[in-house]
Amino acid sequence: MVFTVSQEAGLASPYSEAPILVRDGDSTETDFCPESRTISPAMATTTLPKQSSSQVVKKTCRFCNNLLRRTFVDLGMSPLCETYPSVQDMHHGEMYYPLLVFVCENCLLVQLEEFETPENIFSDYAYFSSYSDSWLKHCENYAARMIERFGLCQSSFVVEVASNDGYLLQYFVRRGIPVLGIEPAANVAKVAIEKGVPSLTRFFGTQLAIEFANKNATADLIVGNNVLAQVPDLNDFVEGLKLMLKPHGVLTLEFPHLLQLIEQNEFDTIYHEHFSYFSLITTIRILKAHGLAVFDVDEIPTHGGSLRVYASRIEDATHRETPTVRAVLHKEHQHGLDSINGYGGFALQVKESKLALMDFLLTAAKEGKTVAGYGAPGKSATLLHYCGIGKDLIQYTVDRSPYKQGRVLPGTHIPIYHPDRISETRPDYVVILPWNLKEEIMQQLQYIRDWGGRFVVPIPKAQVL
Repeated sequence: MVFTVSQEAGLASPYSEAPILVRDGDSTETDFCPESRTISPAMATTTLPKQSSSQVVKKTCRFCNNLLRRTFVDLGMSPLCETYPSVQDMHHGEMYYPLLVFVCENCLLVQLEEFETPENIFSDYAYFSSYSDSWLKHCENYAARMIERFGLCQSSFVVEVASNDGYLLQYFVRRGIPVLGIEPAANVAKVAIEKGVPSLTRFFGTQLAIEFANKNATADLIVGNNVLAQVPDLNDFVEGLKLMLKPHGVLTLEFPHLLQLIEQNEFDTIYHEHFSYFSLITTIRILKAHGLAVFDVDEIPTHGGSLRVYASRIEDATHRETPTVRAVLHKEHQHGLDSINGYGGFALQVKESKLALMDFLLTAAKEGKTVAGYGAPGKSATLLHYCGIGKDLIQYTVDRSPYKQGRVLPGTHIPIYHPDRISETRPDYVVILPWNLKEEIMQQLQYIRDWGGRFVVPIPKAQVL
């Protein structure tokens, strides 16, 4: 199969329509299925530039359009997590937005409001997937498994949505399988193209899927790794996935598992770039509403505990549901995620984690110890702002990404250096900010033991290793 694509940048996104205003007295549908009404691509955002006294702006669920009343957790205010100001930018103000998380009482989707458009967040992005060795190994193993399980070959077509720098599709390319990456960030897609991974610089949604379907360019395998959470208009996005899929094609989606977020107290994985947080219960509902059926699921360790769901068109009888689907659903039912009451108590866990980390850092400061960070992940913005941590408690951090070096963390302005800075300054403690990669990072930095240095993992509670 030969597939050619032009490199188009800056095209209009399907996520850019006007906000919704719901007036007092308006009726709100509570049916799980969104097919019975018109869904606006801006369903998640209800803010307006001006609000008169006769109007009440109400927040609605981005999937089922139910009014959002129940708070899951309030993490205060934070800037966008993947904005890394330069030294020159530090003289200008930064925008802060609420990290107030709701859970829908109707469909149980955990979600943030949309305060910034995907264009402003993702069109020029600071996250490059290829800087984690363990993540690359995970992706190489995934490609091998999918090729074997679904019989992919040179006549197949694999599409990845939010393909980043070609970190995953490169392994299909090496096996001679035609691929296409769809990546909205032009700076990141450029790196993928340089690796030999065909990439289209567009936001994905129903409109783009229709364009491909009209060209008979649908996919045998669609991959969506850690992108579902980053989509404000779920209905448009998931409908596009179905349209992009061949009649017997397979969709796989990986995302952090809400159950693990709660159990392991992973509150720092909540930030503005992640609009939604998924249980398997809610994921099945969303996919089913758009004609897709989950037939298998893997529990995987990435990002603090994730799910990989396998789905196909509902009418496709090729794939039988595996017992693993029922097993994961049973776990979620046991932990109460099938009821709104199961979402209480998380805020108290978060507060306890904050106090434990602050206690460690304040004690270290009083004892005259030096503390550095490792990594500049998006999750560090939530952690540091919620806990009130600045340069007085963590003097600097380091990161392998050249894009981040020489810049500062958003809001706190903690400087980001090359990893060599650690051996040059010999800190007493190194706080591992991307704690989900702690084993890999501790292996890389084992030399800090030579001067008595120790590692600190902040989640689920501060622990010195």
